[in-house]
Amino acid sequence: MKVLHIYPKSDNMIAKHVNILLEGMRHSADVRATDSPSDFKTICRQMKPDIVHCHGCWQYAIVNAANAARKNGARIILSPHGQLEPWILEEKSLQEKLHKTLLWQKRSVECTYAVIAFGNMEQKHLRLLKWNQRIEVIRNCIITNSLTPQEMCTQTFAVYQKVMDSNVLEQMDETTKQLLAVILKAGITGDKRWVQEPVVCSQETDWRRLLIYAEHENIRNYVDYGISILGLETPSLDTSKITAYFPDNWQQSVPLKDIIGEYKGDETDYLVRMICQIEKQPLLLHLIELARELRRDTIDDNLLKQALEEKKLLKYASRLMQILQEQTLLEEGYMPLPSADDRGTQQIRKLITNHLTI
Repeated sequence: MKVLHIYPKSDNMIAKHVNILLEGMRHSADVRATDSPSDFKTICRQMKPDIVHCHGCWQYAIVNAANAARKNGARIILSPHGQLEPWILEEKSLQEKLHKTLLWQKRSVECTYAVIAFGNMEQKHLRLLKWNQRIEVIRNCIITNSLTPQEMCTQTFAVYQKVMDSNVLEQMDETTKQLLAVILKAGITGDKRWVQEPVVCSQETDWRRLLIYAEHENIRNYVDYGISILGLETPSLDTSKITAYFPDNWQQSVPLKDIIGEYKGDETDYLVRMICQIEKQPLLLHLIELARELRRDTIDDNLLKQALEEKKLLKYASRLMQILQEQTLLEEGYMPLPSADDRGTQQIRKLITNHLTI
């Protein structure tokens, strides 16, 4: 993990806090710090940090530098150091430039993966602002004896890890994504003989992110089964105990049968109901369930096409066939209609990709 701190010049208290974090984490991560926005940009290009930890507020140069790093893939964490407390916001000098200043500060906090408050009162005030609800309380060992410097570093590192374990699909390399599709096909078919695609697996395979992603999308059972079918060796990882941040109002996917009801013997009706629900919110779990259902021998393609046309879902279903081919390696022989790859298909891809995006 690579972490880059940026903090304001001439603030000795913040500088001391940052130095404690640097010293406490030097054996567990690549950690660096700067109080110069111009130096920050140079270090960013060389280091390519996973996390940028911003300290303090109200310096636009720091916010601007952090935003540039975010656009290049870094995840931002903010420690306001009490600078978003109500009495600070109510200062006359700030009120005189309130609109412009609060506008960029608010946007900056909203784009932050997590905000670290130094106490419960600061956390309460930050929640009342409603700019970001992903708030962690880690007391500052410089101003309290309730924890040691090492405890502060350990708790801060845990937040860093939580950030890195969030929306892991965004960080997953293409080889791991392709491996996931192969594993899902094996998990759906339950037979290695159906998997004709190469199983690319090496010591560099990003198993942690793959398994965490499976947990967050509630497809771990399909992934575990696919791994066993393919005879792959994976690290032992209890993903249910790994903490992460999720988008506001996020809820874990539930099986389609819990939403549309059980299968009642009419294959056409069941498939149409599945596709209707997927149109409302395309989720990877539901796509896997649809791919599994399409592999049944009881499907009448003509009846299904007619039913989809009546529901005005024919075009959408064609787009789903393309997505199923990409996500689960569904073969054309199991597609009841030709696949379509257009702007509508791209929109479905984005919805699936962004399901866990903060």
